[in-house]
Amino acid sequence: MNWFQRSKKNTDSADDEALLQRYRETGDLVVLGALFERHVEMVYYVCMRYLEDGERSKDAVMQIFEELIAKVNKQEIKKFVTWLYVLSRNFCLMQLRAEKKMHLVSIEEFVEFPIDMHPEELAEKEAKLTVLEKCLEKLPEKQKITVDLFFINEKCYKEIVDITGYTLKEVKSYIQNGKRNLKICMEQRRGA
Repeated sequence: MNWFQRSKKNTDSADDEALLQRYRETGDLVVLGALFERHVEMVYYVCMRYLEDGERSKDAVMQIFEELIAKVNKQEIKKFVTWLYVLSRNFCLMQLRAEKKMHLVSIEEFVEFPIDMHPEELAEKEAKLTVLEKCLEKLPEKQKITVDLFFINEKCYKEIVDITGYTLKEVKSYIQNGKRNLKICMEQRRGA
C-alpha cells in the first residue's frame, strides 16, 4: 500500500503546529516528512483537480514537498494545512500557466513551417530563418536575451526571471518590445 492509498490520519492542527515547530528548531527532514504525510492525500487531490492526470499529480506531490523544504522556514504559517493547500494549488496553476505559454508561443510566430515542404519552400524557410537571426542580433541586449529564452529556448517568464535576474515586469517588457522590434525588422527586410 503506497502513501496515496493510506487511510486518512488524524490531522489535529495542534499536532501540525508541534511538528512544524520541531522541524524549524531541528531542520530534521524526517519531521517535515511526517508533517507532510499527514496531508499528502489532500495535496494529491488538489493536484488531480488541476492537472487531471494521476502520474503528473504524483510527480507534482513530490515537487511540492521539495518546495515545502525551501519555503516553510521563509514564510509565516498560521495554519499549516491551509498554507499547504494554497502552496499546492499555486504550484499546479504555475505548471499549467507554464505549459500554456510553452504551447502558445514559438518561433513559428515569425517563420511559418509548412508540414510538407518542397525544396523551394525549404530554401524560403532557410532565408526567413537567416533574416530572423540577423534581426535578433540587432535587438538591444536585454531584448535579445529574453526573446531568445522565451521563443527559441521555450522558457516561461518565471524561468527567465531566475536565469537573468531581471524582474518579472522587465522580462515581460523586454519580450514585448523585442517581439515588436523583430517583426518590424523582418518586414523591412522582406520589403528590401
